[in-house]
Amino acid sequence: MNTPALKSFVAATARPLPVILLADVSGSMYGAKIQALNVAMADMIQTFRDESTSRAEIHAGVITFGELVELHLEPTPASQVALKPMFASGSTPMGAAFAMAKTLLEDTQKISGRAYTPALVLMSDGQPTDAWEAQLSALLTSPRAAKAQRFALSIGADADRRVLERFLNNPEARVFEAHEANQIRNFFRFVTMSVTARSKSVNPNQSVILPASDLDDLL
Repeated sequence: MNTPALKSFVAATARPLPVILLADVSGSMYGAKIQALNVAMADMIQTFRDESTSRAEIHAGVITFGELVELHLEPTPASQVALKPMFASGSTPMGAAFAMAKTLLEDTQKISGRAYTPALVLMSDGQPTDAWEAQLSALLTSPRAAKAQRFALSIGADADRRVLERFLNNPEARVFEAHEANQIRNFFRFVTMSVTARSKSVNPNQSVILPASDLDDLL
């Protein structure tokens, strides 16, 4: 178990490893889906708290898009996160969420210039209700996002896989699917495993590619 002195040493020397979630909280996420998302996020943050090393300290941030597009959680060291629950309402302004993510990644006050390459996680159960293509292109061509480790989760039959695939921008990458609320939690367990593997690696700037079968085993 980490002692307070060790945690202080880690915080003083480790470089941030940002993990930014773009979370669809539109009205169709109401009920079991949003409850599962809140539980999954809490589980992920708890694991991140336990995984900081002298090399990398995981920072978590959340952008929500539904009735409003908001920076629900500024990038914060996992050990300091006080996570507020997310609530579902409104439409799916995914393009505005992409624009906010680009602005956030470029803000060196919120994400230090010495931070490791970020991880970006997009999850949605619907189709964008605003203009999204130009915003996605701008995000993915921004220096930090272009290099980011990216994950995408399609929830249910109505999610627009075309957008999720373009977010990944890699023909070999996989859009994961969740047809039941418990599968949302399992997806976040897979993301957690991938990020914590990076935080412990010799070079946290490089993605650690876990086999997709690791997630299949959870489902």
